Amino acid sequence: MANNYDLVILGSGPGGYVAAIRAAQLGLKTAIVERESLGGICLNWGCIPTKALLRSSEIYHYMQQAEKYGLSVEKPGFDLAKVVARSRGVAKQLNQGVTGLMKKNKITVYFGDGKLTGKDTLAVTKDGQVTNVTAKHIIIATGARARDLPFAKADGERIWTYRHAMTPPEMPTKLLVIGSGAIGIEFASFYNDMGAAVTVVEMLDRIMPVEDADVSEFMLKALTKQGMDIRPSTGVQAIKTDAKGVTAEIKGADGKITSEEFSHVIVAVGIVPNTEAIGLEALNITTDRGHLVTDAFCRTNVPGVYAIGDVTGAPWLAHKASHEGVIAAEHIAQALGKDAHPHAMDKANIPGCTYCHPQVASVGMTEAKAKEAGHKVKVGKFPFIGNGKAIALGEAEGFVKTVFDEATGELLGAHMVGAEVTELIQGYVVGRTLETTEVELMQTVFAHPTISEAMHESVLAAYGRAIHI
Repeated sequence: MANNYDLVILGSGPGGYVAAIRAAQLGLKTAIVERESLGGICLNWGCIPTKALLRSSEIYHYMQQAEKYGLSVEKPGFDLAKVVARSRGVAKQLNQGVTGLMKKNKITVYFGDGKLTGKDTLAVTKDGQVTNVTAKHIIIATGARARDLPFAKADGERIWTYRHAMTPPEMPTKLLVIGSGAIGIEFASFYNDMGAAVTVVEMLDRIMPVEDADVSEFMLKALTKQGMDIRPSTGVQAIKTDAKGVTAEIKGADGKITSEEFSHVIVAVGIVPNTEAIGLEALNITTDRGHLVTDAFCRTNVPGVYAIGDVTGAPWLAHKASHEGVIAAEHIAQALGKDAHPHAMDKANIPGCTYCHPQVASVGMTEAKAKEAGHKVKVGKFPFIGNGKAIALGEAEGFVKTVFDEATGELLGAHMVGAEVTELIQGYVVGRTLETTEVELMQTVFAHPTISEAMHESVLAAYGRAIHI
């Protein structure tokens, strides 16, 4: 049958399209179903275009700081429409790249709404026409979308989700960001650098709450120094909009409720998995708070049906989805007799990155989590002010923190704030994957002058051997 495959994948985000390519490499007849754009949210409306925006704001920030570097720039400015156009151009280029990869790997693409009608069948609806597709295995990779607040439904005009914030029709003058996770802080950083007055509210007692407490404390000070109004232990009670802007009722840490005016609001309070209308009820697939439940090889409770990415729960990261895509494809290929060697997913080794200024990156346990897990820990911390390259770059704010098990020397976690730490964190991720101890890290030669030397010094500091502090 023309529409019969070894594997069909529902969703073409960073999990879905990577799974399709890996399956095709292993010799599986593969198809992918996508209702919107190849590459999914991350490529078209998330990770990549957001970083393009942040790059523009970073350069604009440096233009305004030119005098510190002995340079001069007269009247720095920006064209918001061109900034957005560059971001959309980057997304378009990568979308076309994924389209090319589908053709190169001979993957059939069905555009339309896919719905499971059985554990081996999908119905794809496009413009009222239904195409039935059958497969020996199915991977659900439908992703997630921004969560609305019940009293603050996004309208794209005054109340924005991340998607609206990436294509703003106008520059906010006074912006309220609700939520201080990675998405909220990245947009706060972008708009603050571009000149908006930014207020960030977070219901929990510290911002960036998934990060180590030292990172949260540092970022609170750093963002406040940049001019942001950062308010932990604060919630928004109600929002009203009109043609002029937004009125928000905000309950502060002291319990008092104030009414404040803003031009725009960004809601960044989490995500909702895309599980509606895809046929889960027909198969009775197990879910937990809306997310599909899977094992370490991405299998659901229904034989032959796998799930990957944001639809399966935290961490909601593109690289987690891509890695799961490879695991699922290899597990399926092995079941079909191919020479594949899948490995179980270890979520403890998934790094997290936030591309604000300064950047934040981490992997593994925080110091608090390590102690809660029963570890007796050794902790090292090294400030960027002690790193020659960071000083030369004019980026001396930040630190590297490492957490080790005292008895075994296992690297339990690493936490970083500062210039380019989203690139540096991979060194610690590799170390954890290879089960490196403090001994190997201490004996590793780090190039000079590099910011990565701060990583080495942090390890040394945990054992009282730091050189430059």
